[in-house]
Formats: sequence, structure tokens, C-alpha cells
Amino acid sequence: MKITESRELLRTPIFWVTQDHAEGKKGRKMDRAVVRHGGSAVVMPVDDRKRVLLVRQYRLPANKALWEVPAGRLDPGESPLQAAKRELREETGIAARKWTRLAEFWASPGFLAEKMSVYLAQDLRQGEAEPMDDEEIETRWFTVREMEAQLAAGRIQDAKTLVAYLLWRRQKPKAE
Repeated sequence: MKITESRELLRTPIFWVTQDHAEGKKGRKMDRAVVRHGGSAVVMPVDDRKRVLLVRQYRLPANKALWEVPAGRLDPGESPLQAAKRELREETGIAARKWTRLAEFWASPGFLAEKMSVYLAQDLRQGEAEPMDDEEIETRWFTVREMEAQLAAGRIQDAKTLVAYLLWRRQKPKAE
């Protein structure tokens, strides 16, 4: 498939929506509205005791507060790793000396063009958080046992957190 036409329908500071038309081999056609996003960085902070740091914040689309790993969108010209370092510091006040890329994935590629880059942050140092004006963030360290209980009970409902945790528990990442 190849996009033959794209028309912007809506633009916000965080995302934009296009109406796209694509054509493939043998004359197949596809029309879709696509939510476009510049990408996000996801951070899996793990301390030397193998505890995971999660943040809890209210999410308007979910209409409730969720426990999740720190994350946020890439600013213009920012690499995913730069965004990961910034988001961890802003949301938690923590800086990490060791960063490992775990994966990249598409959040929901049926309608959303957002690639998420997941990083493991280790060798952590506490500082002062710098949340955005509209963020009310609570932080908490979870042991592996507590995380497993949260997962089993269905209390962790954020996809990027599920992905980051499962990647950390199951992969041997390469240092960056």
C-alpha cells in the first residue's frame, strides 16, 4: 500500500488527525482517519533492589488515575533517549546513570501513528521532580512480588507499563 492522498482534519498541541487514502497492488484501496503523534519515550526505572518505580496520575480518557511507568511525548528535535531522561526527571526527580533500550512498538497501529520507545533506567539518583502544570503525580516503589500481584489482579491497566514490565522481566537488553 502507498498513501496517495492525505488531508489534515484536526491539529492539537499533542497530536493531529489526517484522512488518508492509500492504494495497493492490484488496485486495492484503503481510506482511514489516522491519529498522528510524534512518538513517546517510556521509562522502566528499576533500583538496585530490583524495585520498579511507578507514577500514578489521573488520565482523562480512562476517567481514572492509573499506575504507570514514567513516559511522555518527544519534543521537536529530541531523540527518544533524550525524552526518556527528561520525562524521568520531570515526573519523578530521578536521574539514571545506566540506560538500556528494551524495544520500540506501535501503541495501536489500527488508527494511531505513535511509536513508543521503551528504556530501562538503572543506577538511579534522586533529585527534585518538575511536573508539568496539569500533572498531579504520586510515585511509589513496587517490588517484583507486588508488581506480579498487581498484574494478576488486573490493577495495572496501562499498556506501555505492561509492555515495559514484561520486557524487563523476560529480556536480556543491550546497554546504550
